[in-house]
Amino acid sequence: MNMRDIIIAKRDKQSLTDEQIKFFVAGVTDGSIPDYQISALLMAIVLNGMDEREMTTLTLEMAASGSQMDLSYLEGIPVDKHSTGGVGDKITPILLPLIATFGVETVKLSGRGLGFTGGTVDKFESIKGFNVEVDSKEFPELVKKTGMVISGQTPDLAPADKILYALRDVTGTVDSIPLIASSIMSKKIAGGAKAIVLDVTCGSGAFMKDYAMAKELAEAMIKIGNLAGRKTVAVITDMDQPLGRFCGNILEMQEVFDTVTGKGEEDVKEVVTELAFQLVTLAGKDAGMSPEVLKDEIRARLSDGSCYEKYKELIKSQGGEINSAGSPVYVAKPFDCMHVNSPDAGYVQGMRADLIGQASVLLGAGRLAKTDPIDYGAGIGFFVKTGDKVERGDSLCALYTGEDSGISEERLFDAMDLILSAYEIGPEKPEKKPAIIDVIT
Repeated sequence: MNMRDIIIAKRDKQSLTDEQIKFFVAGVTDGSIPDYQISALLMAIVLNGMDEREMTTLTLEMAASGSQMDLSYLEGIPVDKHSTGGVGDKITPILLPLIATFGVETVKLSGRGLGFTGGTVDKFESIKGFNVEVDSKEFPELVKKTGMVISGQTPDLAPADKILYALRDVTGTVDSIPLIASSIMSKKIAGGAKAIVLDVTCGSGAFMKDYAMAKELAEAMIKIGNLAGRKTVAVITDMDQPLGRFCGNILEMQEVFDTVTGKGEEDVKEVVTELAFQLVTLAGKDAGMSPEVLKDEIRARLSDGSCYEKYKELIKSQGGEINSAGSPVYVAKPFDCMHVNSPDAGYVQGMRADLIGQASVLLGAGRLAKTDPIDYGAGIGFFVKTGDKVERGDSLCALYTGEDSGISEERLFDAMDLILSAYEIGPEKPEKKPAIIDVIT
């Protein structure tokens, strides 16, 4: 078996055998296949696709290319949740303590943000003292204590995927459903989950720009999950505008605190409720409740203090500081440094979430390279969103930086220009879009 024949087979639109895919992943992992041949096969996959069996084999081989988590110490069915990312996505910090109130135990391995998509690890790291680099040997004790643990991904988890992703990024081979689906699912399977809920975001602030693309990706990942013996559900959620009222690390974690203490924005609660419903159901912890009763119970636990108590347990268990008022202590203080005002009167027709995300990166809330530092206090707060009425001169949003950021006026005005380009103001009130677009099982 040689790599040249494998490239030619896929170039000629043939299905690769399991043995060919195993040979490829092994060569990627041990470095015996050169980058130019790996890149050639990736391009052939982009152009000619993969069938369900090929995708599943590629996923399982990437998952097996490094260490795999043993979650046998968890009570019941190990579950995991993955989001394809977006602007203002603050779901995981709410979701983990919420499902823990039902006895669903979770080990969540998350990444850092890159580009305008925020990272869950960065958000938790904005809490003073919170440890996001937990040794896997400590996971059982932490889960026993609180029912959950959140940590950065270990470098030996699906190493073949890391190599392939780095090459895809520089060779124009990112946009491929089989490659995206196998990349996501390989990490979920290596993470030990037996049931997986996928939050597939859809819209201007997501990787999948329209419903058809989002559904195709969701269905591909569900097929992989099912063939790999994992119960998998996908929830397609709206990302045509930022989720909630804030984007930025501390700003989002303050909104998380509002949500777990019974306040928070309706779109955030809508997404959290649906994902929690799916996870609790897949874990078999629904206690025979009907879907309507279970969702009512989930909403009740967001407002009756149950979720808040679990949230505090999570923060304290990993070294995070809680002040006397019961709120997390953050590593910086967000400073409201500029308001962006509406140039026209009317209704907000839409918001380009990608441009808003780019503005937040300019302010310091995100990074363009993995080594870039983050200003944890930076971000954007939204006074109006799609469907809201504005008068000329009304504040659309507030730009924040950390108090000691030292950001230049030039970057502030560049961020303001992006925000003005992102907001579309018109005379007619648009129809409100639901936060949950579809659920695919």
